[in-house]
Amino acid sequence: MFDRLRDQGFNIETRNHAEAILSVDFPAETAELTAALADFRLSPAELIASGGGEAPSTQRLRHRLSDAGWRKHNFHIQTTLDGLPLGAGSSHEIDHIRRSPRGVLALEIEWNNKDPFFDRDLENFQRLHAQSVISLGIIVTRGASLQQGLAATVEAFLRAHGLESEDALLPFGMKKRTDRQRETLARQRARGEDFAAAFAASFTADKFGQATTHWSKLAERIARGVGSPCPLLLIGLPLGVLTEPPPAPELPPQLL
Repeated sequence: MFDRLRDQGFNIETRNHAEAILSVDFPAETAELTAALADFRLSPAELIASGGGEAPSTQRLRHRLSDAGWRKHNFHIQTTLDGLPLGAGSSHEIDHIRRSPRGVLALEIEWNNKDPFFDRDLENFQRLHAQSVISLGIIVTRGASLQQGLAATVEAFLRAHGLESEDALLPFGMKKRTDRQRETLARQRARGEDFAAAFAASFTADKFGQATTHWSKLAERIARGVGSPCPLLLIGLPLGVLTEPPPAPELPPQLL
């Protein structure tokens, strides 16, 4: 079902018979998701842009899914005894829900959050599946090749556009850098690094560092069994979604 995505370099993993469930009960819905992801593209300039709210790239993917029927939903679960509620109940907001006659798919996009958000998503999926509310949980995040290629992508973008100062990046949407960030960059420049290499390394470490949501952090949770026994589909966006990608980096063995 996911050959098109695998051929494009996406990380694809399934757990607890998820692929069998999707192929039998949700083939049309899976095709919608696959088409949206296969068409997704991200500009290197959008990596540099900052500010409140979601990145435009994530918004585009969300709009595409919403238009196909994958919409936000807040599940509220209330336990009752003889018709009387016990406690306040619990709520579980999911970014994208796709309903069909065969069941419900739940999807979260974790483009660039703190990595504990993976625990929240997987534990929500586990609870909702245990209550027979959802059939399967899906997480989309930065894939292994994309995570490893971010610094090279930013560096290549800066060189291609002749950008040689932080102020030159402000028109691309980058917010004003903090004193700490400027000092880090200045130390790297003092060691002889040119602006493009020094900025790309420090910027991506700050904005897309190891403590954010990306493939290896998701893999760690899955290896520990977080979210089980809920059926899971895990998708990592590849370096190829970038419109001006550098040569693909050499990757270590996959963690999943």
